[in-house]
Amino acid sequence: MTNQPPTRPPLRLGILLSGRGSNFLAIADSIRHGRLPEVEIAVAISNVADAPGLTAARDLGLPTALHISKGKKREAHDAGLIACLNEHKVDLVILAGYMRLLSPAFIAAFHNRILNIHPSLLPAFPGLDAQTQAFDYGVKVAGCTVHFVDNDLDHGVIVLQRAIPVLATDDAHSLADRILVEEHIAYTEGIRMVASGEYEIQGRRYLRREY
Repeated sequence: MTNQPPTRPPLRLGILLSGRGSNFLAIADSIRHGRLPEVEIAVAISNVADAPGLTAARDLGLPTALHISKGKKREAHDAGLIACLNEHKVDLVILAGYMRLLSPAFIAAFHNRILNIHPSLLPAFPGLDAQTQAFDYGVKVAGCTVHFVDNDLDHGVIVLQRAIPVLATDDAHSLADRILVEEHIAYTEGIRMVASGEYEIQGRRYLRREY
């Protein structure tokens, strides 16, 4: 009889979303088709009652939760999120179009365990409407960034980036659509890289471990 290596338990994702959840759906599709082995979605949480992404998660049979943020102070709202994520034994928090800043307490509770994707090549064009910012600035190359979340906006350690040329035929909308295609690829790859555990963070650098 050969000794089999111990099976690692699946990495449990907690998805936070506010809208349609296209990146969430791309992640769910990657899990379903084996592109993210040993990863599962533990819960999808929205702060907006009628978010299409929350409906999609229910249709997929995933555990869901609604924590409405409107009218609540950030710290109180985030305390409920932390409790929900812990209840579902979440290992890694995934921001998938979550349109609310996280409190320092939330970030501390999941230190280096929160991933976001931003539709620009950070540190260029942080904040809202990044694709329009890039187009209006006249850049020749645009793209997206998967990064860990820290206390500053669109600032945490970069895991990976994907770049595309800005075409002469582009406008801000077509550029955003083409970047979104790259986001769906990049987020799966970023989660896979973090799920492997084969990395370390040195200062602002994500580095694969060499064995």
